[in-house]
Amino acid sequence: MPNDMNQVAAPADPARLSRPAKLRHCLASPDLAFLMEAHSGLSAKIVEEAGFQGVWASGLSISAMLGLRDNNEASWTQALDVFEYMADATTLPILVDGDTGYGNFNNVRRLVRKLGERGIAGVCLEDKLFPKTNSFLGERQPLADIAEFCGRIRAGKDSQTDDNFSIIARTEALISGHSMDEALRRAEAYHAAGADAILVHSKQSNATEITDFMQRWDHRCPIVIVPTMYYATPAATFRRAGISLVIWANHLVRASIAAMRDTAARIAGTESLLEVEGRVTSVREIFRLTGNDELEEATRRYLPATRSIQAIVLAASRGTDLDAVTADRPKCMIDVRGTPLLFRLLGTLDECGVNDVTVVRGYRKQAIPTTGITVLDNDAYANTGEAASLACALPRLEGETVLVYGDVLFRRYILDQLLASDADITVVVDSAHTATANPRDLVGATIRNTGFYHDDEPALLTQVAAERTAACGQWIGLMHLSADGATLVRDELTAMLAEGVLDHADLPALLQRLIRRHPVAVHYITGHWLDVDNTADLAEARNFS
Repeated sequence: MPNDMNQVAAPADPARLSRPAKLRHCLASPDLAFLMEAHSGLSAKIVEEAGFQGVWASGLSISAMLGLRDNNEASWTQALDVFEYMADATTLPILVDGDTGYGNFNNVRRLVRKLGERGIAGVCLEDKLFPKTNSFLGERQPLADIAEFCGRIRAGKDSQTDDNFSIIARTEALISGHSMDEALRRAEAYHAAGADAILVHSKQSNATEITDFMQRWDHRCPIVIVPTMYYATPAATFRRAGISLVIWANHLVRASIAAMRDTAARIAGTESLLEVEGRVTSVREIFRLTGNDELEEATRRYLPATRSIQAIVLAASRGTDLDAVTADRPKCMIDVRGTPLLFRLLGTLDECGVNDVTVVRGYRKQAIPTTGITVLDNDAYANTGEAASLACALPRLEGETVLVYGDVLFRRYILDQLLASDADITVVVDSAHTATANPRDLVGATIRNTGFYHDDEPALLTQVAAERTAACGQWIGLMHLSADGATLVRDELTAMLAEGVLDHADLPALLQRLIRRHPVAVHYITGHWLDVDNTADLAEARNFS
């Protein structure tokens, strides 16, 4: 079969070709190839996943998606932006519907250069006048002068930056009511001017014009068709005729319009999403199509590792020595210079990057707002202890965690230093206040606070509720857990529940159990914190900033 394109040897592995070379291979191959219309990056990706060999960047579809007519109302630079998004979204070759070239030869030169910069494989130019009118509107649309249109083709070929970039010349002779001889005359002139293929268009309901053209054309160069009107013709007919490339020109945009119209009508009619939720694509599928998994992988590769730290705040109690101010609120919501204790604590946590906070509520729980935090409730707060409140947060006790009482205030640097600990469990101990501390919070350690930060061995907790004379300091109600540490605490709470000792245990009791099985590190401080247990503490808190 004599064919200019038979001079081009078919490559052994087309998948390894550049996109312009892939389109040229489709034109050169003896096998019939198919391009599917797309009008956005998302639709281009869908075309690729469907298995098509290339994408037709339809002028009609892109105009429609912009809410414009197919009359060059969208400028070529606006269309160029869409082409670029499509090229970014797919590895397939993209053949652009270039209409008339958006002007004369000079416009074509610039268009071809810009398409090449964006990795576009080819452009189709039609022999009509600018601004174009869609082929299916009206009769006997005027055609361009043959010589002038050949100049556009030559200008495009002279401007391409990739030897494999294809310019396909589209003749509207048949669709505009001209004779077959005129269509052949124009096709031959365009081929001679350098067009890499000819697109012959017809609006008849059958393929007779196309097959007649092919018989007389005699395979002088590849032929491309757009069977929008003669859609019932089987592909076998096109293969027998020797056509190289079939473009399905506008069916994705038409399908999307039908689907959007149906969905909008259902929602408007039912005032509910119930009927449509099972009919529409899931949001998760949108994430997949737009490459969220790749972004997550790239984030892990290129960004410094970021810590995800949560906090659990125990705030279930009323307090025993503040009845006058806790009649209608839990202790954590006592006002301190216009701000509740809890809000001051949340602010310190947030400054240190801990903004995933769970608050365990109990007494007057409605007084604790839920905005920006997760709340869990210990409704048995009056008859249970702190360990039971922490057990209410077992589903959240996972990953790196800060555990803190809801009535504690401390300087930010204390939490910053605590978060630097690499131990699985670390408690903050004030070595300067043992004389007046609650005996249950007094602790012993392997090393007393020496005032130096570079001791060879870290201090480890050895005893909780220690004798005052033997105590190394007071635990302030603040601890840090690594992900493994959170698991250790979770397992210990589960064991306490199984043993029937959980309900009445406090956190010092939990710590005492932990140190029997696991090392618990001590981070020493000297002051710069307080807890609010009585009116004197409350007065001091109002001076704490």
